[in-house]
Amino acid sequence: MTVNQRIKQVRNTLNLSQIRFAQGIYLSNGYYAGIELDNYKANQRIIELIASKYGVSRHWLETGEGKMFDKDPPDGKLEQMIGLFRELNPYFQDFLFDMMNKLIKLQNTGKDKKDS
Repeated sequence: MTVNQRIKQVRNTLNLSQIRFAQGIYLSNGYYAGIELDNYKANQRIIELIASKYGVSRHWLETGEGKMFDKDPPDGKLEQMIGLFRELNPYFQDFLFDMMNKLIKLQNTGKDKKDS
C-alpha cells in the first residue's frame, strides 16, 4: 500500500468527505483528490499536516508499520460539527453557542432524561 493509499484509508476511517479532509489540512479539493488518484505524491508537509491534525502516526503513513493513530482518532461528529460551525456567519455562530449552553444546563438539571 502506498502513502497515498494510506492517506485515503485514514480519511475513510475518520468518515470524512474528501472536501472536509482537504479543508482540515489546508489543501484544495482538487489537489487532495489528485493525491487519492495517485496524480500527486504526498510530500512531507502533507504527511506532517495529516499527522498533526488527525493524530495519525507519521511512521505508519510513511511505512505502513505500526498503528494508524498515535492516539485515539478524533471523534467524527466533532470534526463534522467544527466544519459546519466554520460555515456559519458570526451571528449564527453566537446563536449556536447560546443554544449549546442552554442544552448543557438542561442536561445538568436532568430534565432531558426520560422517566422510566
